[in-house]
Amino acid sequence: MKIDPQLLEFAKSMRHTATDAENLMWQILRAKRFMNLKFRRQHVIKPYIVDFYCHEIGLVVELDGSQHALPEHQIYDAKRTEFLDALGLTVVRYWNHDVLSRMDVVLEDLWMKCTALKDTSA
Repeated sequence: MKIDPQLLEFAKSMRHTATDAENLMWQILRAKRFMNLKFRRQHVIKPYIVDFYCHEIGLVVELDGSQHALPEHQIYDAKRTEFLDALGLTVVRYWNHDVLSRMDVVLEDLWMKCTALKDTSA
């Protein structure tokens, strides 16, 4: 299935305008630094662009700012997660402020989720 070139271009532009939390998380996930898993950032899973994606274990990692606490964003995020779930993907969400101020807690949780997914895919 061909991906819309505009969507790919938008994903590419998002890599250059990443939030502080996304930049910090990318420094940890890039180049198989985390559990030797290959993550992609701002990856297109049509019709969406996900923050981080690991194909090997079918994991989507989303980092959310405060706007995601608004009811309309919660509805959108739920539909998006439902769509990704239907593809057999697992979606995990972390708040930006947790990534920036409690990265140890975030990484411990992510480690457990990745371990469980690796065990089920093995």
